[in-house]
Order: sequence, then structure tokens, then C-alpha cells
Amino acid sequence: MEYRALGGSGLRVSVLTMGTMTFGGRGGFADVGSTGEEEARRQVDQCLEAGVNLFDTADVYSGGLAEEILGQALKGRRDEVLVATKVRMPMGPGPNDAGLSRHHVVTGCEASLRRLGTDHIDLYQVHEWDGLTPLEETLEALDFLVTSGKVRYVGGSNYAGWQLMKALGIADRLSLPRFVSQQIYYSLQARDAEYELIPAAVDQGLGVLVWSPLAGGLLSGKYRRDAQPAAGSRQLTDWNEPPVRDQSVLYDTVDVLLDIGKSRGVSAAQVALAYLLRKPAVTSLVVGARTTEQLADNLAAADLVLTDDEFGLLEAVSDPPLLYPYWHQAKTASDRLSPADLTLLGRHL
Repeated sequence: MEYRALGGSGLRVSVLTMGTMTFGGRGGFADVGSTGEEEARRQVDQCLEAGVNLFDTADVYSGGLAEEILGQALKGRRDEVLVATKVRMPMGPGPNDAGLSRHHVVTGCEASLRRLGTDHIDLYQVHEWDGLTPLEETLEALDFLVTSGKVRYVGGSNYAGWQLMKALGIADRLSLPRFVSQQIYYSLQARDAEYELIPAAVDQGLGVLVWSPLAGGLLSGKYRRDAQPAAGSRQLTDWNEPPVRDQSVLYDTVDVLLDIGKSRGVSAAQVALAYLLRKPAVTSLVVGARTTEQLADNLAAADLVLTDDEFGLLEAVSDPPLLYPYWHQAKTASDRLSPADLTLLGRHL
């Protein structure tokens, strides 16, 4: 297992992170998975044996049950691992049971600590943008948690580029905790993050944790052109996370994944994960699975290194169009581009 620095911090994390959205199966999360405590412990064992040292969850997953199950699965070995969780989503019916107010951030952290059965959270992430709470208030609440020892590092998730930069700017100006990472959706199915979020990570020294690197299973190889998805599959139905804007491009991408996988004797999923691990700023991929077999296949991607030709084929088949102002910059600013600019524009020059 390879370990990478989490952004500009001194924390080193495994290139694969165990995600726990499948834990619990309460409410709407039953559509994702319903892993119970016994199976969760087996999956945690698998990950530890493979060298995974970061486990990611969120308070909203199954209404807190995922955190409880993870806490039980890590009992007796909490000090061997890093735990990340998140705050922002609704955790009750009250007017202050959601958002990133000081009230919700602090009470949310304390509730997560109780469910996880731990005295600290290694990486506490704001789960989503809150446009109604001043960023100063949110960052001051995170500062309180850091100085009180309840949180070690803080990160963002699902922010737009301008929102992320605003948060970093305020943190720097007021000497408040700076995000060391952002957790974002990024996959061969949708490389939207390459417009703003990946360049921002390179420019600002942020780590990137990728959620749903297999696009919710769309890149696993089981979704094929002119083939019916397997029974129980949730994608390409009324489930729209992530949305699929061009099924033709998706199927073309899957075809390339399958061809490379066949030539290398590995699964399409492993190829898709190995591709992301070559991308700029990517620190770790959050992988989860309904079964130990799926998890074992995902974990094997840590040992797969794509050739330049294989990587190039995947780049070409999934390449996003250059939006404005990027096409204009590619034409007129190519003489003065930074390393952050080149993450997007470099292949178009």
C-alpha cells in the first residue's frame, strides 16, 4: 500500500480509504447497502490487512448508525487508524439540526464522538456548502474543536471552486484552521472537478479524497451498451447520483476499461481506480463495497500501475470539453501558465 501526504499537512494516508456509506442500511441508505456489525468488522479486517489506514464516514449515513458500526468495528484498535467523518446534513427535524452554524458543527462533532466511541476525530469535514451561515462562524467553530482536542485536521467537501477559495482566504486572514483536504466526486464518468477543484488543490496544496471513484458502480463493468443491468442495480434508473449526461460516452469509457482489464487480467473497476491514482493532487480514493469480494477487488487496485498508453486511452475517451474561459486561455495564455493551470490545459496545448 502506498501512502501519500494529505495536502500540505504532515499526515500520511493510504491511497485507498475505506468508505462506510454501506454500513447500517437505515432509511434511504438501504439502497446503497445494509452492512451490519459482523460484516463491517470483516471488511475493516480486510482493509487493515491491505494497509488501509483511513476510514471515512459521516453523521448522516443511516442516521448515525454507520458511525456506530464503524466505532464498534474499530474497538480495541482505534489508535492504529485515522477516522474521518462529516457534518452539515440534517440530523433531526429541528431548525438547528442542519447546516454549518457554530451550534450544529459543535453539537454534531460531540454526537459523532459518542457514536464512534472515540475522544477525537482525525479529519473533520464539512459535508456540503451552507450559503446561509457566514464562513467565519463555521471556521471559528472548527477552530474551537481543534483547540479543544476533539478534532486534529479539518477539510471541506462538495464545495465549488469559489467557495473553497473563499474559505481558505478567510482561514488565512483570521488565522483559523485551514482545510487540508477536499472530498469530491471525481471519476472517469465525470471529470468536472478538473475545471476548478483539481487546479485549486494543486495551487493551494490541498489533498484530494475522491468519493464514488467508480461512479456508483457505473465503471465496474456490469453496465454495458445494449445489456440489461444486473438485478438490484440502482444506476441508470431513477437513482441519479451521479447523474449521467451522456450514456454513449459512458459506454465508450467502459469498453476501454474492459479492454485494458482483459489485457492485464484485472477488473474494469481496478483499471478505473488506478487511472485516478495517476491524476494530479489525488491523495486517496474512498472505496466501499456491499461484499468482501467487491472490497477485495477494489483493494487490489492499489497495486495496479497503468502504462502511459493505457492512461492516454482513458484520458482521450473521457476528456471533458474546454469551457470558457479555458479554451480562450489555451489559445492566448499558453506562455504564462502555472502548474495548476496545466492540470487542465496542458494536454490541449
